[in-house]
Amino acid sequence: MRIHYKNSYFSYLLMYFFYFFSLAVFSGYISVYLMDKGYHASQVSMVVSCSFILSMIIQPIVGYFNDHYSQKRLNMLILLLAAVLGIIFIYAQNIYMIALIYSLALGLFNAANPVIENMATLSRFSYGKIRIWGTIGYAVASKISGVIYDDVSPEAMYAFFTIGLILCVIGIYGTQNVKQIKTQKKEKTIGLFQKNFIIYLIIVCLFYAITNTNTTYLPAMFQNLGLSMNTISTVIFILTLSELPIIYFSQYYMNRLTNKQLLIGIFLLLTIQFFTYSFIKQAMIVIIVSICTKAVSTMLFIMLNLKIVATIVDMKHQMSALALVQTCRNFGSIVFQFVAGYLIDFYSYDIFYLILCLLSIVGMVICIFYRIPSGNHQHLFD
Repeated sequence: MRIHYKNSYFSYLLMYFFYFFSLAVFSGYISVYLMDKGYHASQVSMVVSCSFILSMIIQPIVGYFNDHYSQKRLNMLILLLAAVLGIIFIYAQNIYMIALIYSLALGLFNAANPVIENMATLSRFSYGKIRIWGTIGYAVASKISGVIYDDVSPEAMYAFFTIGLILCVIGIYGTQNVKQIKTQKKEKTIGLFQKNFIIYLIIVCLFYAITNTNTTYLPAMFQNLGLSMNTISTVIFILTLSELPIIYFSQYYMNRLTNKQLLIGIFLLLTIQFFTYSFIKQAMIVIIVSICTKAVSTMLFIMLNLKIVATIVDMKHQMSALALVQTCRNFGSIVFQFVAGYLIDFYSYDIFYLILCLLSIVGMVICIFYRIPSGNHQHLFD
């Protein structure tokens, strides 16, 4: 039984399903959770920003250790520590204690993300057939969290975070990397701190500043439109499931469309999304646009990130490069989380999303002039 479990499809299913299940129950409704406790949007931004600050500190350290030590053992330990902090978070009441525990738990959780994502490209199974379970896990948790929040208690969500991470660790134990990334000599890859990679890190900062802030406040924005928590959880469940065809059919377009084409398309989706949030007040239209753009653009970027790093960075530096990407993701999120809270407190969701729309346009312009290899010689998604 043990031999059959090792390197089995079920082990990858467990790892991906419960990693993203845990992410949804822990951070998916943090803005609603804290605002219902009486805290302001600026205080929510402080809590979330602190988590990104700590993630930014932890990420390069874990990335270094991942390049030099056993990735599986290290990340199993990291996630178990995060699981313990999930239980402690239930009992936190003071806003500063909430910020500290939330930041430590999410910082450790995020540190494991590059390895979790990379495992789908290195297993004996195709990327889409593995990564699809992460989307399903996040969607299921989004719906369950809304029910738990309304019918049990908000704090109960964080017990599910701990349970989910324990099951994720069991999944990681059974995984085994068996593929090496195939490269050809058509497009040369080099190390870190070269022009193309630095420009890409700027794009990463901008993308995650926009999308992570949107993720934080999207449930609260829906609540502001008059939707109940149960309805909000259903919407997030459906919009998360919209990733499924994007992931499952990734092999048919990720290796054919160039890195540049995909980047421009992603920022175009963001522009459409935030323009709608800012100027249209009909809940049904907002929901439809969310379903068609939010999760789709985020998932495309997650997959494209693996392709771009493999395209422009040497194999021996790729785990460090992925960790550096996560660090820049956290930095961009920190800066705009603080701004976002005050925009919502002192102005409105309309102004907040108008600024996100303008930043998306800036990102699209940068991508249009960005000279990056196509990356189509990589075969990560076969």
